[in-house]
Amino acid sequence: MSTIALIGASGNAGSRILKELSDRGHRVTALARHPEKIARLPGVTPKAVDAGDQAALAAELKGHDIVISAVHFTASDPQVLIGAVKAAGAQRYLVVGGAGSLEVAPGVALYSTPDFPDAYKAEALAGGVFLDLLRKEPTLDWTFLCPSAMFGPGERTGKFRLGKDQLLVNDKGSSISFEDYAVALVDEVEKPAHSRQRYTVGY
Repeated sequence: MSTIALIGASGNAGSRILKELSDRGHRVTALARHPEKIARLPGVTPKAVDAGDQAALAAELKGHDIVISAVHFTASDPQVLIGAVKAAGAQRYLVVGGAGSLEVAPGVALYSTPDFPDAYKAEALAGGVFLDLLRKEPTLDWTFLCPSAMFGPGERTGKFRLGKDQLLVNDKGSSISFEDYAVALVDEVEKPAHSRQRYTVGY
């Protein structure tokens, strides 16, 4: 079984990913600035780390086959995160992406549309920068999984669609729960199908 490190394990998406990994029997090193906020789950080892300290982060990631990053783009430095993953020698790097960089028309990103909320624009733009940096990596085996536009707490149904670079929309809009997003991400951990790719999940 792979050894997994999860950065941002106490956050909204991170905590659901952590539970999904634990429920499926994975052993996880759960990293956060405040480890006391990390859920105590079977197979989970909480550890404190500052994701902005590349040397300290690389030291904690060392020995893990897979690294998952679930931190806000505006609260982290993608070059530090990518640098730490590479320095640690991890084989795979999975990133919780954002919907903002997904296309709503050929060559038109969601964050560039007139109705995109200003409150989320900085985060969306930073996510686009992160994706661009990953695409320039010559050898790193990365995966960038974007949620749909509405991304919040909900049910774990296990029923969703996967897409590529276009925002997924149905008759109720564009959405995915934290819980079902976690299912999709852990599916990718267990059965890699999107090496060096951005893809998306939605209802």
